Amino acid sequence: MGCAKTNRNDNSSRFGKYMHINFNHGGDPIGGSINEYLLEKSRVVRQQAGERNFHIFYQMLAGLPDDRLKELGLTKSPAHYRYLNQGDSSSVPTLNDKNLMTEVQQALKAIHSFNDDITNQIWSILAGILHLGNLSFIDIDSTEGGSSVKERATLAAAAKMLALSEKELAEALCGKTVAAAGDIVSKLHSSSEAEYTRDAMAKSIYERLFSKIVALINDSILIANGHRSASVIGVLDIYGFEIFGTNSFEQLCINYCNEKLQQLFITLVLKQEQEEYMREGITWMHIDYFNNQIICDMIESPKKGILAILDEACASIGKVTDTVFLKELDKAFGGHKHYSSRGVNLSDKTLKHEQFRITHYAGDVTYNVEGFMDKNRDTLYLDIKRSLYHSKHGLLSSLFQDGAKSRAEVGRRPPTAGFLFKQSMSALATQLASKQPFYIRCIKPNDEKSARSFDKERVDHQVRYLGLLENVRVRRAGFAYRMEYGRFLQRYKLLCKNTWPNPRRGGPKENTQMILGEMGLVKDCEAGKTKIFIRSPQTVFALEEERAKRVVDVVVFLQKMTRGTFARRRYRRMLAVRRIIGAYRRYKLRSYIFSVIDAFRGVRTMPDLGKSIRWPAPPLVLNTFVARMRKMHHRWRAAVIVSRIPPHLRECFHPKIAAFEVFNGRRTHWGYHRRWMGDYLTSPNELPNLSNVSYSGAMSQIKTQHPYSRVLFSSLFHKYNKFNKSAIRILVITDKFIAKIDAKKMKLMKDPISLQKVSRVSVSPDHNGLVVFHVDDNDLVACLRNEKNEERVGELVGRLLAHCDEIGTKRPTINIAPTLQCTLGNKPRSLTVHNGEPHSIPIFKSNGNSIDLICALTSH
Repeated sequence: MGCAKTNRNDNSSRFGKYMHINFNHGGDPIGGSINEYLLEKSRVVRQQAGERNFHIFYQMLAGLPDDRLKELGLTKSPAHYRYLNQGDSSSVPTLNDKNLMTEVQQALKAIHSFNDDITNQIWSILAGILHLGNLSFIDIDSTEGGSSVKERATLAAAAKMLALSEKELAEALCGKTVAAAGDIVSKLHSSSEAEYTRDAMAKSIYERLFSKIVALINDSILIANGHRSASVIGVLDIYGFEIFGTNSFEQLCINYCNEKLQQLFITLVLKQEQEEYMREGITWMHIDYFNNQIICDMIESPKKGILAILDEACASIGKVTDTVFLKELDKAFGGHKHYSSRGVNLSDKTLKHEQFRITHYAGDVTYNVEGFMDKNRDTLYLDIKRSLYHSKHGLLSSLFQDGAKSRAEVGRRPPTAGFLFKQSMSALATQLASKQPFYIRCIKPNDEKSARSFDKERVDHQVRYLGLLENVRVRRAGFAYRMEYGRFLQRYKLLCKNTWPNPRRGGPKENTQMILGEMGLVKDCEAGKTKIFIRSPQTVFALEEERAKRVVDVVVFLQKMTRGTFARRRYRRMLAVRRIIGAYRRYKLRSYIFSVIDAFRGVRTMPDLGKSIRWPAPPLVLNTFVARMRKMHHRWRAAVIVSRIPPHLRECFHPKIAAFEVFNGRRTHWGYHRRWMGDYLTSPNELPNLSNVSYSGAMSQIKTQHPYSRVLFSSLFHKYNKFNKSAIRILVITDKFIAKIDAKKMKLMKDPISLQKVSRVSVSPDHNGLVVFHVDDNDLVACLRNEKNEERVGELVGRLLAHCDEIGTKRPTINIAPTLQCTLGNKPRSLTVHNGEPHSIPIFKSNGNSIDLICALTSH
């Protein structure tokens, strides 16, 4: 909104700005603010040939959608608007207004201070300005005079965009009211006065809208709460010196601004530089330079300066014109060597009667006084302010808070544009003088906007009026670098062994000389009273390069010491923590053990040996320890219980435990309540008179052929084979094998089955004596029987599993099911048990692929 095309620049900034950028201690930007100066608001209503209005108008017409332009009452052609077609240069080859409008909209969305409502109001206000420019007025033939709006449709469009009524807008443009001594006087404008009021209204709206947008941007970049600024960089980007074909009040203000900045440059760079050399006692040859303070005084001096004379002319009562103002300048500066006019020098035909010339530091500039007083007054009638204050647009209303006054209230004369600009320039100069300045001088190579042309005379002129020659002379004759002795010593003391880590003798000045002597750089340096001055940058580079090398060693040393300190501190803390944790654990353990001792006092005399005692709740750190104590108690209790078992029952204790593990909850009766004998057939009552050969003799003969250590289990059983035959046999399970013995002949039938070949044992959930040993492809199907009709399947399984545990081999799987699966002669068979008469002999029957066993239940 502040840039426009001029005859010298396609994107010229038509306002000045001073930006503050705040940084935190880490060097990151955390906020800032922008101050704007002297927007060239006259460009809103008037442009020279070849120039454009502000870019935003053209971007809006090119970039907004057609439906939105229709809502605003606009068309895409800038030629339809008086405020845009005066320069006859609506398009710029180097700018794409449509794409730039897209970037503007994206930028507004990115700034949180701008919501959709504010953005839409901005476009509406800008559209209202364009409609205002298309209004024209005609004089009314009446005794009171006055004028009226010629284009009623355009008036309606402008009023709609500014959220005013047509009547209210027309009255504000075509008349005014003046309050004086309690009286209210109304006056109608002529058509020319109405046009002036229209332009003043458009300029004021745009200027205040621009300032509001800058304020909203400032709101979004303020330093956030909780952040502190460690440093500030100020960036001044302001208009350069201007010399046009016609130079008016704006050019005088702009060139005055450049005079002030040049004066600041002279003071801070040239004058202070030479004064510092003299103050420090450095041998120095004074260099002359042009001091433009005389020009600044001619423009800004109170009561006697050009701006003061202009303000006095604007405040005078009566018909005071621009010509009268020029005559007053002639009286005040007739003998001034930097001022000239036709009234002062009648022979100077280069000046017209309405012109005066000032010899600025950058050259002669001729100003035309026409419009000086109107632009300085910057008159905006209260009727305009009051109308815009009552706009239904919240944004537009907020721009004109001074319109809240009533018609009868007498207001003070507002300060002039020149006075306000002079104040802002003084504040800016004060602020800049408090900073350490760095200058970026922009040199234009030509006036044709060409990147390939170099106008030597143009460049030479800029170099001279910018004071660069004097600056170069001072720099070349002076010193590139200077620093106070204390700071120099602090920064470079690591370069000399006599000053590192701390100087051993002498003050900062002597130690500085010692460092330079160590480096061999004394000849290029000059010692002042409080500072060391270094002539060439190469000396500074040499110091910095050597310091960079030494800093690495210093950093490594500091890292070593710091890490060692942290490591030792951490180690001491770890030892302290371990001691604390150890002491705490011992305390908690001791306390807990005492509580356990109290809880288990007299446990040996308890019937359940402490099984029902509730353990005290342990601390979290003792959970593992308490779990071990519980196991110890369980083992002790089990050992005590086992020790109380009679010796003749203790022998079958482990087999019963093994049987319990597999039968508990799966088989009700498995003989746990009686004494288990194991090798039952050694008893004469167990073996009927089926053979004349004794069982013991047969086992001795078998042991000779197939060695074993002991018999785990023996019993009579009914076996069923792959030929569907059933017979009574003797089952012997030793610690090595399972043997089948002919009950009549007492001879071994086939080779014994190794225990390692038994992969699985299947039994019935009922106590019927059925057991199946799964061996490869031909299982052993047996139904145990004895004279006492005892349940011995549980004992068989328990002794077999206990033996596996004893020798450390894998247990065979125990399968318990009503219907058992088996393999006889490589054929899978299923075996189902049916209850028979009590004390009846087991009978196997083949039923296809199934086998039915009819047998009586054994006793418990």
